Amino acid sequence: MTTLRGNWNYPTSIRFGAGRIAELPDACKTLRITRPLLVTDPALAALPMIAKAVESCRSAGLGCEVFCDLQANPVESNVTNGVAAYRRGAHDGVIAFGGGSALDTGKAIALMVGQSRPIWDFEDREDWYTRVNVAGMAPTIGVPTTSGTGSEVGRASVITDLRDHTKKIIFHPRMQPALVIADPELTLGLPPKVTAAVGMDALSHNLEAYCAPFHHPMADGIAVEGMRLIKLWLPIAVADGSNIEARAQMMVASAMGATAFQKGLGAMHSLSHPCSANLNTHHGLTNGVVMPYVLAWNRSALQEKMTRLAAYLDLPKPSFDAVLSWILELRRQIGIPATLADLGMQAAHADTFAQQAFDDPSTGGNPLPMTPDKFAQLYRNCIEGRGL
Repeated sequence: MTTLRGNWNYPTSIRFGAGRIAELPDACKTLRITRPLLVTDPALAALPMIAKAVESCRSAGLGCEVFCDLQANPVESNVTNGVAAYRRGAHDGVIAFGGGSALDTGKAIALMVGQSRPIWDFEDREDWYTRVNVAGMAPTIGVPTTSGTGSEVGRASVITDLRDHTKKIIFHPRMQPALVIADPELTLGLPPKVTAAVGMDALSHNLEAYCAPFHHPMADGIAVEGMRLIKLWLPIAVADGSNIEARAQMMVASAMGATAFQKGLGAMHSLSHPCSANLNTHHGLTNGVVMPYVLAWNRSALQEKMTRLAAYLDLPKPSFDAVLSWILELRRQIGIPATLADLGMQAAHADTFAQQAFDDPSTGGNPLPMTPDKFAQLYRNCIEGRGL
């Protein structure tokens, strides 16, 4: 375990290892942050780890305050209120501390403190990121407390637009935190069900990046090793939440997924985003539910890739079916529901959500071309448990 520690610059500056949250004040000083706004979610804000982090900053002479007015699937008002808190406290940097919702909200706040345009003007479309006033952006430190989204190394935030109940990806290359403290001890209290859900999110990031039909061998290499770590360590992390090595390896695999998916995502995320935006389902859990159905849908385009992946994962009789069987068994082992019906989605939702899925930016990375009608059928497969 002592070897699971290091300072990396890939893709950003990362201080990885148990106990390294103690370096938070030094991280602030490295980025010349003297009055950080610590952005987290309400549940985490009530836990000792946040109080301890704030106290360590204040003891080092930093004017640290907490903002926690955000929800599991963040909306525009969460960001707007955070920007107001940032300005009210005369802050000069953001500590995004928590799971995906806190990380995404913190990064979006750091973006928006220097902008005069609405947040939707910076959606990940065409060259809209060039509209950003880069000089006004605040420096950000990412501190993940789950091992799923990998948002601490990402260049975007996913924010729900309540005007049409869609999730929109807000993007700028400099939204990536300048410094990350990845301390697996912060994930030790994560319940088994949450560990399983966020772990499937990490798997979906690695798997969809690997499957995306673009040429990016570096992303492919990161993705397959990320999946190998998940295969080995996610069941252990779910079964024994106190296993620090399992927690550390999953934290690495999560960051690897978010690094790899700069190559692209696919229909898993396209299906998942409308469910989260309209039904408030957990994003990682939803990805875990739809994963085998999407993989089976794309079978004709993935035979060779899945055979190579199966060999790397040391699965018996390497083939597409070997990978599909592994995913189905993993879901069963860690308690992921079998269908979207188990998450509250009904057949009546399929046609409405299908258009939103088709419009999702992730769709462009799917191995096979999609249409709204195809998404509606894929939704029905996921609801009824068909097509595997």
